[in-house]
This record gives sequence, structure tokens and C-alpha cells, in this order.
Amino acid sequence: MRFTTIFFDLDDTLYPPDAGLWKAIKERMNSYMRERMDIPEDQIGTLREKYFLQYGTTMRGLQANHKIDSDDFLAYVHDLPLRDYLTPNPMLRSIIASLPTRKLIFTNADISHAQRVLTALELSDLFETIVDVNAVAPYCKPMPESFQIAMNLAGETDPSKCVMIDDIHRTTRAAREAGLFSILAHSSFAEGAANAHLTDWNELKNILEKQ
Repeated sequence: MRFTTIFFDLDDTLYPPDAGLWKAIKERMNSYMRERMDIPEDQIGTLREKYFLQYGTTMRGLQANHKIDSDDFLAYVHDLPLRDYLTPNPMLRSIIASLPTRKLIFTNADISHAQRVLTALELSDLFETIVDVNAVAPYCKPMPESFQIAMNLAGETDPSKCVMIDDIHRTTRAAREAGLFSILAHSSFAEGAANAHLTDWNELKNILEKQ
């Protein structure tokens, strides 16, 4: 295997999308925009999606246009009972543990949320560190600068030795364009969205070893 570092996305990647957690987080975002910012209900959904597409995350858009306190926002939207949504997956744990590479989390959430998710999934001890949205500020995935910062934090200078596994097409496409080997963990796959497509974690080692 030519890779030395693998970056794993967190939400909807290390647990299945049908767990419902990300949906609950988006509902908390709606609540924050309505209750803390007094944004009219009929504008919230459109505005949240607009900022997500334009700035990489809704939070970055709210920071740029409304000067919100990012720590307050992140604490609010992630204030959820994670064990109501997440169940440890021993098979996934075994696969990640067997990888002979440096393993890091690279997420557009904050480190507190990432730590809580990893604890609920019983994966905390498998990752060397967490590159969170604050570590790459003022950027975030899928901005090219965010991948460079993540590699710097991992002590990597050669993107071709790095892997990015993510569930969002534009993130894996951006990672690929930045020189990383990208793997899209999603049920659908668009041409050019990533170097490889993963629908079953049992496929991961074979994908990596073939490169």
C-alpha cells in the first residue's frame, strides 16, 4: 500500500446516513436560526442550503453574513443524545484498526462533537488526531486550503500518499483535485466525483491495496 495517511470524514461516513443524526443536526440548525437569530421560518431552509453550497458549511455562511459566535452555534446544533442515534459497529472497528497507516478524522464539525461521536461508536482510540472545522479556519471542506492544512497537521507533504474518505461528492472531488486519493462513501456515484467508490467497508482494503 502506497498510502501513509487516511483522513476519515465523520458524520454520515463512520455511521450510516439512515441513523438520523445528521437530519437531527440540520433541525437544530433550523432552530438556531429561528430562535437565536430571528430569521423568518420561510427563509431558513433556503438560506441554510445557500450558505452550505456557497461557503462549504452553513456555519461559515452565517459567520460571513451574520457575524455569529461559531462556538455558540456548534454547541447548540450538536446538543443531541448521540446514543439515541449511533450504534457501535465491530466490523468497521476491525477494518479501521487493521489499516497500516496513520488515521485521522477530518470533519467540518468541531472537535467536541467528533469526540462524542467517536466515543458513541467506540472508535476513539483508532485515530491519531481530529482535524476539525476550527483547525482549518477560516476554511472548511471542500476548499483546497483545508486539505493543505489537514496534511500539514498530519505531517504530510505529498498528497499522493494521502486518502480522503467522505460521503459528499463535492468533497471527494475537491480532494482528488488537490492530489489526494479520494474515496466516496455513498450509495450513488457520479463520474469524476472520486478516485473510488465505497458502498461496503469490507471493500476498503482491496481499494487501497490495488493502488
